[in-house]
Amino acid sequence: MFRHAVVAAALLVAVGARPAHAQAKVEAGVNFGWTFSDGVSGNSLTVPGVGIFDRVDPKDSGSLGFHVGVLVTESAEVGFLYSHQFSTLKLGGTTDYEVGTLGINSYHGYFQYNFAPHDRPLVPFIYGGLGATNFSSVDATVNGVSRSIGGGTQFSTTWGGGVKFFPNPKIGVRVAGSWTPTYIKSDAAGWWCDPYWGCYLVGNAQYANQFTIGAGVLFRF
Repeated sequence: MFRHAVVAAALLVAVGARPAHAQAKVEAGVNFGWTFSDGVSGNSLTVPGVGIFDRVDPKDSGSLGFHVGVLVTESAEVGFLYSHQFSTLKLGGTTDYEVGTLGINSYHGYFQYNFAPHDRPLVPFIYGGLGATNFSSVDATVNGVSRSIGGGTQFSTTWGGGVKFFPNPKIGVRVAGSWTPTYIKSDAAGWWCDPYWGCYLVGNAQYANQFTIGAGVLFRF
């Protein structure tokens, strides 16, 4: 799944590679923010001496990232986004329990539409992207026993918007908000039957969501 997502992201970036070379308008930035996160629910699990849990969530925390974009027209931009959230894995149920340090890394190719020409001092924008999100492994000690919870990488999308402000033609400020849903699993929801197609099991998909508000420094080349 990760390989397919990376290929899709690379293709998205490559769409504008040739016309971008002719215009040679590149923007790159470093972003800092705060990410509100949620996870998924499941069957109840009893941990002796700790509690009964039916949810697992990343803790809201700080994040940072960078992006590089190429302007293929006055309004269209394609590029690559990376973000890292410094989080903690939490169990929820009869009580909340913090398991251990969790790193969340997201990689997305994106397409962005800018609502003003690139040389304007104020440029609102929206964007969408395809890629993958990686959840790191977590080392934890429960009731005196050391354990390691494996990580994983899943397909994800990202959607956002904001404004770019350039008091200087080459250096600016970028303020943005984003939503990154990552597919985690599907729970069986029952059977669906059709006279022609027959009956099959259907499920409800569950996603881990990251909502980020941030700002950063932007450079034009």
